[in-house]
Amino acid sequence: MAGTARDIERGYPTDEVVAKLRRLADALESGTAFRIQIAGERVRVPARAEFSIEHERGADEEEVEFQLKWTLADTDPDADPDEDAGTVV
Repeated sequence: MAGTARDIERGYPTDEVVAKLRRLADALESGTAFRIQIAGERVRVPARAEFSIEHERGADEEEVEFQLKWTLADTDPDADPDEDAGTVV
């Protein structure tokens, strides 16, 4: 599904978010690529992905977003998923 436009948002129970963030932190700290499954699609995030935190404030709500961003050139479509040290599902 690479190259297909996609923009989704999905909520998860707190315990699942905690587990995902913990594995994400481990992958970021070790500088390794990892995979994450979001709404049924597995995505490989390269170790060189840029990490940012955004804060938005509106009249009646606030939002904090943790983002990982990379160019498709940074991903290796032939990469062996077993080579990824961390998996976030």
